[in-house]
Amino acid sequence: MSRRILALAALITATFAAQATDLPAVPREQPSLQALATAPSEAELHATIEKLVSFGTRHTLSDTQSDTRGIGAARRWVKSQFQAIAKQCGGCIDVVTPSQTFTGKRMPQPTEVMDVVAIKRGKGDPKRVIVMTGHLDSRVTDVMNATSDAPGANDDASGVAALMEAARILSKQDNDATLVFAALSGEEQGLYGGKVLADYATAQGWQVQADLNNDIVGNSRGQNGVRDNTTVRIFSEGTKTNETPEQAKYRAYHGGEVDSPSRNIARYMERIANAYLPDLRVRMVYRTDRYSRGGDQVPFLEAGYPAVRVSEGHEDYTHQHQDLRTENGTVYGDTIDGVDFRYLARVTALNTVTMAALSRAPAPPSGVSTEGALATDTTVRWKKVPGAAGYVVHWRDTTAPQWQYSRAVGNVDQASIKDVVIDDWFFGVSAVSADGYESPVVFPGDAGSFERSPAPKTP
Repeated sequence: MSRRILALAALITATFAAQATDLPAVPREQPSLQALATAPSEAELHATIEKLVSFGTRHTLSDTQSDTRGIGAARRWVKSQFQAIAKQCGGCIDVVTPSQTFTGKRMPQPTEVMDVVAIKRGKGDPKRVIVMTGHLDSRVTDVMNATSDAPGANDDASGVAALMEAARILSKQDNDATLVFAALSGEEQGLYGGKVLADYATAQGWQVQADLNNDIVGNSRGQNGVRDNTTVRIFSEGTKTNETPEQAKYRAYHGGEVDSPSRNIARYMERIANAYLPDLRVRMVYRTDRYSRGGDQVPFLEAGYPAVRVSEGHEDYTHQHQDLRTENGTVYGDTIDGVDFRYLARVTALNTVTMAALSRAPAPPSGVSTEGALATDTTVRWKKVPGAAGYVVHWRDTTAPQWQYSRAVGNVDQASIKDVVIDDWFFGVSAVSADGYESPVVFPGDAGSFERSPAPKTP
């Protein structure tokens, strides 16, 4: 080959390389996330639930001194498992046990409520925190019965098993933001464990980007006989729990009723499932929790942090909050034979991939706003965040459940979307890293901001 041809080839290569560096950063499929999608072990999940069931009852008011029965023994065992994971990863995980003492309607005597929490610090942005929770305590028909056997295999040993398996897997992975895996107590007595952890997060100065609360995630057969091992529900609030009257007035006029940061976490999880778990469908439910029921994501929302509830697609109420018995041919009780471990592994994978993706992406943009009244174009503005190599502007019909259109706009802090009228669409912005990890989409204004909301004012 002649020198002239070699020189021309080098010039063309250099030109294409220069052009490539000028292209906006865009979200990309990640092979490492594909690998995580198949990482959860059914055997590990089964062993964890089997062990938790063996403690007889894990009622919050049960024995705390025995080494074989009650909530105390269960907490100590979970702590030992987290410590074993930490040892295997060279001390990459810290284990803490925050607690508070409560008295309430379902807790007539002052009782210590203790959480068992594994913390894997982020390498680049450690104050930004992604949380996964499940509750360790169990119950039977009488919520005050602290002595009868209450296996709690699905409610909620399944959630605890999922977060422990996620911790085991992600302990071997890199994360820019901090990952937290928390087995909570006191849920059945009044969501106390969630409050303990939310208060701890506030005291530690954590910038909680999301709490993924897994509660009842292991059963694939509904009480009506429907079998579905391909659907998981993600519950998310539409507007912020502690929105101020002034913020509510602005939102009511400009939109944001279905665009809280929690709702956009749910959308993020649906997109994760579509990209990496083709055998699992996320069903977004526009509600904070199931009708007239609650979970430990609620104290996080009350503290001003984004949070969602992850639950199985179809519930069997004969296996929830029931004494162990058989009546008229129906077997009642939350026993391990009611858990579908293949299904639980897929739900665990969804959480694991979501946490990895969130922790490797930049933080969601802040200060997002839109302009465009009396104009045919819409301008979107935001504040840049550390670790972002570019940004993507998203928009959708005001009645669409998921973001429909997007445009990578480069490493800038504003963009004008030509011939897209602000009156007819909802807009948002996400941040993208140089290697293609994308943050959740942020809706403009206080309604969509991922920054912690002010705590509710005391009347």
